[in-house]
Amino acid sequence: MKDKPQKRHKALQPLSRQHHHGLLLSWKIRSGFNKDVAPARIRVYADWFYENHLIPHFEVEEKYIFPIIGNDHEKVKSALADHRRIKRLFAEKNEDTKTLSKIEEELEQHIRFEERVLFPEIQKVATEEQLRYIETIHQPEDFVDKSDDEFWK
Repeated sequence: MKDKPQKRHKALQPLSRQHHHGLLLSWKIRSGFNKDVAPARIRVYADWFYENHLIPHFEVEEKYIFPIIGNDHEKVKSALADHRRIKRLFAEKNEDTKTLSKIEEELEQHIRFEERVLFPEIQKVATEEQLRYIETIHQPEDFVDKSDDEFWK
């Protein structure tokens, strides 16, 4: 029997929606490779996504979400290590195909870990006061995509 998806507290739902867009980035990278799109084109989009979506997302998690269970918690340490690896991959500017493949894989694994393991743990121990605070500082926003070169279509 499959596990039923856990209902995400509404305070964490905007972050889960952002995770969905991160999974779409991984899918777009794979789609670009499958369509033989030049890695440089894929990289332009991936870098834009990183600057506009991943960096702000990581900052919110690191400043407001992870401290709920503490930065010394083994699962938070793992997520922080993932963040550092992903940041290093985006900083790497050589061998775009290899780097993009690593970004695609690391990002997808990281998001699945946060959604399936870390967020349920945080949600389990977070107080209503902490969750209300997260709601006040992190409001849902409409996702704005870069649509000038939709290489994945």
